[in-house]
Parts: sequence; structure tokens; C-alpha cells
Amino acid sequence: MMQSTSSLLSLAIWCPVIFGVLILAFGSDANARLVRIVSLLGSIASFLVTLPLIQRFDNAAHEMQFVEKTMWIDRFNVNYHLGIDGLSLWLVILTAFMTVLVVIAGWEVIEKKVAQYMGAFLIMSGLMIGVFCALDGLLFYVFFEANLIPMFIIIGVWGGANRVYAAFKFFLYTLVGSLLTLVAIIYLYFKSGGSFDILTWHQLPLSLNVQIMVFLAFLMAFAVKVPMWPVHTWLPDAHVEAPTGGSVVLAAIMLKLGAYGFLRFSLPIAPDASHYLSGFMITLSLIAVIYIGLVALVQDDMKKLVAYSSIAHMGFVTLGFFAFNDMAMQGGIVQMISHGFVSGAMFLCIGVLYDRMHTRQIADYGGVVNKMPKFAALFVLFSMANCGLPATSGFVGEFMVILGAVKFNFWIGLLAATALIFGAAYSLWMVKRVVFGAVANDNVAQLQDLNKREFFMLSVLAVAVIAMGLYPAPFTDAMQTSVTDLLKHVAISKAI
Repeated sequence: MMQSTSSLLSLAIWCPVIFGVLILAFGSDANARLVRIVSLLGSIASFLVTLPLIQRFDNAAHEMQFVEKTMWIDRFNVNYHLGIDGLSLWLVILTAFMTVLVVIAGWEVIEKKVAQYMGAFLIMSGLMIGVFCALDGLLFYVFFEANLIPMFIIIGVWGGANRVYAAFKFFLYTLVGSLLTLVAIIYLYFKSGGSFDILTWHQLPLSLNVQIMVFLAFLMAFAVKVPMWPVHTWLPDAHVEAPTGGSVVLAAIMLKLGAYGFLRFSLPIAPDASHYLSGFMITLSLIAVIYIGLVALVQDDMKKLVAYSSIAHMGFVTLGFFAFNDMAMQGGIVQMISHGFVSGAMFLCIGVLYDRMHTRQIADYGGVVNKMPKFAALFVLFSMANCGLPATSGFVGEFMVILGAVKFNFWIGLLAATALIFGAAYSLWMVKRVVFGAVANDNVAQLQDLNKREFFMLSVLAVAVIAMGLYPAPFTDAMQTSVTDLLKHVAISKAI
């Protein structure tokens, strides 16, 4: 490990949390404008403190970087232990970046309880960054569970008509899944002689049967969070009821927490079990990619369609992880970052339409391009990225995963490639019926095009999607060494 004298990771975690707490403490609807300004400044500051991580990150280093370690709970040997590598660097940046856009997205739309809304997002941003930085098992668990609370509140307070049902379903699914993970963490603590250090657990010899039990315990939490089929049913409900900002964070960041867990816990701690159960994991991933893609085709609510497409796209991520080659695993991580940009943009676009017409039903739209040409251009771009158009970020990750899957097994690669067809089908079907054609009704006829705030946040994402599609090297270069190391580690048996 490369011990760091800086506190960049602590800054990245606690800067948004402190701003969020201050806003909750002193903000009210009486000073809502000031709350919005402070929230924006806080989110921008929190993003800016993550940028030196990119500048100072050593792509060739094998060790954890920017490491911070301080004793937290002495009696149980629990440390405040942080560090990142190529697997987590860009996920930290993505979290801070999307938080800025979520604050901008809620600027005019949220009129009541503004301080609570903004504060919840800022606190959640810090907690999610904590998940990607934690190198202590208990610290990871605390961050992993704590970010449920602000999201539960966001869905339950600012959501739609069935928000309480959706919030409780989200909370119960994710909490119950995580309880077995806590059991596994406690088992590993005692097995390692009283250490919560995740990197120590990576070296811990375990019998195959124990590894399988540990793998399945972690799977319960991570599969729900991704979400993998068949524990995916909470996600469409949560997305449909959540406010726009909640949907953006849920899709862009929160789903990645589960996928990241496979990289940091399941694969390196239980490598033999990972290989043993790879067929099972690949099968679940392919069901998500193909079956959920077909489910997306029959949706009549735009948010539900994009929610199901998120499950299908995250199926690519888990498929890439369990193909056990460089190309597929890097593709899976690239897909995580790309999906953050694209799904976030899709939900922001749907939010723009909903703010104007208060409906998400595809049948209520038609001919939007005639009244909102700027919006239509950006919406079509993001829809194309969602179905993997070359030169967009959506293509890079999926193409790499398909190449890696073909290298692993031709038929698995072929099945995965069908997802591109389904992706094109449901994305183009939605675009055709919402955007193109004649103006469908009087409500569409009264639509106003993007204002400056909306145009800015969507344009920033459009630049990110195209830049990553044309030049993915900064992302792949940063993760290359870490992915190679992880694959070498997973290739060596730890069974005793």
C-alpha cells in the first residue's frame, strides 16, 4: 500500500456530508434560495476535491493509493481505513460529478422542504464515495447501509402517489440482503484473527465450501443492489415513484455499489467459489440481459422502460466480471461508468418532460421534436447511447464485454450480443412514439423547449457520453493494472 500524507479521500467523503448537515441544520423554506446556492456550492466543492485524485493517480501502481488509516474502535480493531485503486477511482469521480447535476436538476422543481432534499443528496453522495474508498470491512458495511437512509427518505417524502410502498420495498429488499453480508464480515473477522482489513481477507485461505458460503452471503447484498434477476423487482417501483434526482442517483451510482462489491469482496476473497459458481452468475446475467430487455419492450411508462433497461445493462457488468478475462472485466467497469452518464441523462430527460406535462406515459406524447428541438436532439443522443451506438460511451463497455464473453465462450458472447438488438428496439420504439411524428395533442402543442439550466445539465452529460465514446483511454488506462492484478489473484486457488 502507498501510504498517503494527503487526506483527499476524507475530503471527498466528508465535504458533501458536512455541507449536507449544515443545510439541514440551518436551511428552511423561508431561505430556500440561499439553500439552493449553498447546496450548489457544496456539490461543486465536493466535486473539485476529487479532481486531484485523477491528476495524482499512478496508473502503473499495483498498490492501493491515497491510503489513510486511523484507529476507529480500538477494542475490536476497527480502523478508519481508506484507499482507492483503478477499480474505484472513476466511481468516486462519477459520484461527485452526478451530485452536482442532481442539485441543478432540483433547482426549480423542488419547492417544499428544499433544505431536506438537498441535504439528503449531499449526505448520500459522501456515504456512497465512502463505500468506494473503504478498506475496512466494518467501515464498508456502515457506509453501504447508511446510504439507504437518505434514499429511503427521498423516495418516501418527494416521490409519487405510491411512494411509501416503493420506499419500504426498496429498504426491506436491500436491508434483508445485507444482513447475511454482515454475518460473512463477522465470520471473516474471526477467521483472520480479529482483523476487519479487506486486503488481509483477500489473502485468507478458506476451504471451497466455506468460500461458497461466504460468496453466497455477499451475493445476497450485492445481487439486490445491482439488481440481478430475480431480486430486481424493487427497482422499477423505486424508479417510478422517486423524484427525478432520486432516479438519477439510484441508476447512476447506487446500482454500482453492488457491482463494486463483487470486485472488492466476492472475487478476491472467494476466488475458488467465484470460478465454481461462474456458470450460475453468467446465467443470471444473461437472463437479466435478454429477459429484462424483452420486459422493457412492453412498458408504457418511460421511467419503467429506462428502469428495466438499467437492469439489462447491469447484467452486462456482472457478465463481464465472471468471464475472467481482461477485456470482459474492464468492459464491465467501463459499462458501470458509462451507464452512470447515460441512465442519469435518460432520467433527467424524462424529468424535463414530466415537469411540463406531469405524465410519464408514452401514449400521452408524440411530436415533441416540433416544440422542443433542442431537447429532442439530446434525448435522441442519450437513447442512442442507451442502445450502444458506436462513438457513444454506451458502445465501449458493451462491446468490450461482448468481445470478452466471446473469448470465454462463443455462445455466451452471441447471447449477450442479442441485448444490443433489444436495446435498440425499446430505445427506438420510445423515441419514435415520444419525439417524432405530428404534434399528438394540445398538451404537447404547449410545450416549451429547454431552459438554460436544463440545457446546461443535459449538455454536460452529452459531452461526457461522446468524449468517453470517442476516447475511453483515461478510463481503461487507470483500471488496467488493477484488473490484471485482480485476475491474477482470482486465478490462484486459496482452498485448503
